[in-house]
This record gives sequence, structure tokens and C-alpha cells, in this order.
Amino acid sequence: RVAALLELGMGFHPDFTGRQNVFMAGQLLGMQVEEIQALMPEIEAFAEIGEAIEQPVRTYSSGMQMRLAFSVATARRPDILIVDEALSVGDAYFQHKSFERIRSFRKAGTTLLIVSHDRSAIQSICDSAILLEQGRMAMRGRPEEVMDYYNALLAEREGQTVRQEMLADGQVRTISGTGEAAILDVRMVDQRQRALEVVEVGQAVTLEVEVEVRQDIERLILGFMIKDRLGQPMYGINTHRLDKALTDLKAGERITYRFAFDMRLGKGHYSVALSLSRLDSHLDRNFEWRDYGLVFHVINNRQEDFVGCSWLGAETHISRSGEAALDPTSAESTP
Repeated sequence: RVAALLELGMGFHPDFTGRQNVFMAGQLLGMQVEEIQALMPEIEAFAEIGEAIEQPVRTYSSGMQMRLAFSVATARRPDILIVDEALSVGDAYFQHKSFERIRSFRKAGTTLLIVSHDRSAIQSICDSAILLEQGRMAMRGRPEEVMDYYNALLAEREGQTVRQEMLADGQVRTISGTGEAAILDVRMVDQRQRALEVVEVGQAVTLEVEVEVRQDIERLILGFMIKDRLGQPMYGINTHRLDKALTDLKAGERITYRFAFDMRLGKGHYSVALSLSRLDSHLDRNFEWRDYGLVFHVINNRQEDFVGCSWLGAETHISRSGEAALDPTSAESTP
């Protein structure tokens, strides 16, 4: 079975009610009327458009049409689900709900083909990505690598050079920029200045970046972004936002940046992307953009076991009231 969301409201007739359109769209997807009737309560519940389902679709907002169309297309798990930008419409709540359903389909064996400019959607859902440029395949690979190359191609249109390097672990590093300044070295060290590839949760670390100025520069901003294994941003900052941008730099100068912090990320593999630019955005005429400047692994042998992508180190205080809490013979009381 193949289900597709290729165009907002495709197969919907504007003068028919939402309910009538559910039956028409369902039959276009190969469902029998009896099957649609059985699935109708689930479709209504997932779409959450209430009594509007009895109103003509021409009275719907684009978000309401998306809710109903997605609910019909995914009322039963397809073998293949094709989505073409459709999920960019609608409120954040329904987008989250839709992606959760898609993830559940993937776990159950559905093949997903998604066409989108949404970096986070592609990286969080897809295992492989293809970049198309003027109808031709420009790159195929891991989603985070393809999206980094996509950003580099945008930079190339501003006269910046783009090159790729193969790392020892097989990952592809994309480097782009105009070249007025360059990143020479990136390392993460502990308090004894020992280089780290494995970091403990809560450990004090310093990210050190060495930069060389190759042409006179009026203003220089260094930024970095820590990303998880799927390329999702975990934390990012730059010297502009820290009010530490450098000015009036001369060719030949070398600068060492140090960012000290406690590692509060959860267990897993992470990478650090870096940029040198004159403005706050790395996409606006950057001197250098490097997507895999550093790769490291976080383990947890020191802190309490926790779930999620970050460790907050919460302090816990518990107070109880009532007779049971004051009973010295209570099983939970301590001397």
C-alpha cells in the first residue's frame, strides 16, 4: 500500500464537507467504504477539527485541510508513505503529532520518502538523503552531511569556495568560505589541558579553537554549534552574542579562542560545527564554515542515571505532611 501527501487537500472537493471528502480521499487511496466507516472515529480524533468536519472544505484554513488530509492518508499504516513539503503547513502541535505517527510507522516497517527544505525534519526522520540541484543529484549520503553540503552550496553562490574531506571514521566534512580567515586547529581539553575524545557527563571542559587571519579583516566572529549524531543542534553560541567580536585584524595574526563549560549533554556521539564570519549569521559571507570540526563521545559514570539529551543536575528536596509522615515507626522514616 502506498499513501501520498503531495499537495495540500489533493483529492478534496471544496464544496463537499470534511466527512464526505474523507470518503472520497479514502477510496482514492484504495480503501473500501466499510473500511473508511470503521476508521472514521480514529480519523476524526486525530484530525481534531471538531464539528468543522460537517462543514464544506472551502471554509477550512490551510492548517485544517492539512490535519484532515494527513489523518486520512495515515489512517492505516502504508508500506510506503510519500510526503512532499505538506507537513510544513499547520501549527506546531499538529506537526509534532504528525511526526510522531510517522516515526511509529517507520518503526513498524514503513518506507518514507519525504521532499522538504526542513533540515530538522530530514535529519530526525530520514536515514539517507539526496540533494537535487536543477534536477540533478548533487549529493547522496547521511542527512547531516547532505544538509551541511546544501548550506555550503548556498554559500558558494556568494563567491565562496566549497570542498569536502573524508575523515578517518568515514564521515564527510564540508568546508566552505571566502578564505580571509581560517581555522587551524580545534580541540577539547580537560582542566589539565589533556585532549579529550571521551567526556564524562558533568565534566569541566574547554573548547579551544586556533584561527589564522590571512587578509586584513575589519571584524571577526567565531561561532560553534554542538550537534547530536542526527545533526540536531544541542547548543550554539558565537562571539558576537557574547559581545566579544574582534575588530581591525591584520593578515598574519593568530588567535586562540577558549570556551569553558561543564558538559551537560546526555550520553551519545556529538560533533562540533564552527564558523568564522563578519556578521552574526554564518550563512552571510562567512570566511570559513566547517561542519565536523570536532567529534566526541559523552559517557556517564559519575552522575545519576537520567533520560534525555541534557543533564540538569537537579537538587531534590522532599517534604511530607500528615500523621503517617510523623509516625516514627513508619517504614520510610530514618533515625
